Amino acid sequence: MLQLTETEVLDKIRHRIPFEAQLNDGSLIIRISEYQPYIATAIHHGHRLRGDLVPKCNLSEMERYYEEDPYTGDFISSLPVVLQGEDSRYEYDLNRPVDSSVYETAWGKQVWSETLTAAERATSISKHEQYYRILGCLVDTLESQFGLCLLYDVHSYNYQRIERETPVFNLGTGQLNTRKWDKEINHLLGRLGNIELPNIEIDASVNSVFKGQGYQATFIKENFANTLILPIEVKKIFMNEVGGEAFPLVIEKLKEAMKTVLTEHAAATILRRTKVKRLTGSHILASKLPREVIKLDRQLYSLARGINTLSYINPTNLKQEKRRFLHKPHDYQPRFTYRQLDIDPYKFREQLYRLPVDDVRDADIQKMYRRVIDQLAIRIDLLSSIGQDEFLYNSLRYYGQPNQQDIANANFILHAKEYQVAEPASISAAEAINAFKAAAEEYAISCKIVGSKQLIARAMVSGRNIKVNMGCLFSPADLNALIHHELGVHMVTSVNADRQPLKVLKLGLPGNTHTQEGLAILCEHLSGNFPLQRLKTLALRVITVDKMVRGDSFSETFNHLVTEHRLDKNDAFTITARAYRGGGFTKDYLYLKGLRDALIYYRESDLTSLFVGKTGFEFKPLLDELITREILRKPDYLPKPLTQIDDGDPIINFMLNSIK
Repeated sequence: MLQLTETEVLDKIRHRIPFEAQLNDGSLIIRISEYQPYIATAIHHGHRLRGDLVPKCNLSEMERYYEEDPYTGDFISSLPVVLQGEDSRYEYDLNRPVDSSVYETAWGKQVWSETLTAAERATSISKHEQYYRILGCLVDTLESQFGLCLLYDVHSYNYQRIERETPVFNLGTGQLNTRKWDKEINHLLGRLGNIELPNIEIDASVNSVFKGQGYQATFIKENFANTLILPIEVKKIFMNEVGGEAFPLVIEKLKEAMKTVLTEHAAATILRRTKVKRLTGSHILASKLPREVIKLDRQLYSLARGINTLSYINPTNLKQEKRRFLHKPHDYQPRFTYRQLDIDPYKFREQLYRLPVDDVRDADIQKMYRRVIDQLAIRIDLLSSIGQDEFLYNSLRYYGQPNQQDIANANFILHAKEYQVAEPASISAAEAINAFKAAAEEYAISCKIVGSKQLIARAMVSGRNIKVNMGCLFSPADLNALIHHELGVHMVTSVNADRQPLKVLKLGLPGNTHTQEGLAILCEHLSGNFPLQRLKTLALRVITVDKMVRGDSFSETFNHLVTEHRLDKNDAFTITARAYRGGGFTKDYLYLKGLRDALIYYRESDLTSLFVGKTGFEFKPLLDELITREILRKPDYLPKPLTQIDDGDPIINFMLNSIK
């Protein structure tokens, strides 16, 4: 981090130069990733006490820590303009006037064992004055640029010594013109009260514990007519206030919540108080990708880019085992063999958890990378257990298993009677390859389409290649559906991911299988190439995975598909092998579940952000935000069926609208 003098800091602020630095005396961290009309401060965050004062301090570190506001800097770390105090309030209290900022006694305790010298007091007071010169310059600059400034003044408080119920969030308005700022005060209070934290009942109130009488509020009131300061006290429910231990899950949720609450409140205030016509919280977050995110992203991609799950899980002896099994479908259990794992799983996990995720300050981006790392750790467990008893357990961890609603949806679909004559499968694999090439040219996507004899699926995308199963014949509807599925979604998202600044979108976010397959089948449907037979295949995959998880053998499941559902033996083998490969691969139930969820998103919102790469439904709000912030670029390619106007088959529409 840069070490700057006060003069250098003031010069950068006056010239509106974004920067991140610590004052060269160590007293203050300043982060301005982008000049926006709001500031967040955590003036009591710090614990430092300069060396010459330590021997004179009567209080232990824990006694000082008890009255400080640890983690308040973390709560505001996602925001674009942050001032974070690093010195202990016991050296000088930035929320008291300068002449009383150095304590003699505090909370009934004598602070110093001997009187501080005039020089020692002067050093502390000079730091106090320095902070307010910097704050004043920053507020003046923002008021001049935007005509308005907001200051969120974040503190925490000890509640166990208070003999009554106190709120989780206390908003102090004692120095505010409450008539002028009434809407802003009530809006913030309402948003704070709607925050959700694990195992904590939330309430927010005004002036219940503290009334906002601190000096920082006084300084703003006396010097800046167009700045609203909002002192926020957070009850220390995020830590053991006596012992000092942190509660990391609560802190993580508070970081996420404060990012959302403060940015949305600031955006609403700016809309109300200025001539800006359209604004959301995403618009007033930094639009430049932080260096620490770029560093983490590159390291993660370098470590994990070689892991292609299906290339390890697809059996290498599929054709031979299929032939043997179909010869004795009641007695023989396939003995699949697999490609050797060429990654050391122990070193991989160790390197994963050494990645610098803690350096990422944006709460939502940090959470996304934590989730990616956890999922990669489970995936390496999955790959290292292929062919072993543990594989099914790891598959359940990674993909999950069908629940009762999934099974009910599948059974509902399977009760439907065929009402159309199936098209004959007369298109060869070579002809299918040519059709894929023509479609790729229409999309203007450069990719390689090749035949393969090692696939269970009829076609699949691998990197910039589309592999077509040379042992298959295709009907026209089958082929069109495959093109929209593999090229229109899987290849489109691969190409879009290549053009994004974050390489994690090439690796895949958690839930990307569920999302990718759901979107791909949605596009089959929207293109008009989604017959009942295809929908039933998805339902049979759910039933097959459920039977496998419940302990049915390969032959029992295969024969169930043949006898109960009158499936062709080749199709029955393919569906069964997909679920039993590796030792129990539960992925296939996600196709129907993904379609259901993709339909919900399609009806209720814009899907665009989900095509920036290998995304997940749960990350759509963050992806929308990052596109708005111009950190991610809008996808260059979108599936063509999304723009087609087609009412579709009314029977299929009815069935899809009926699944829950």
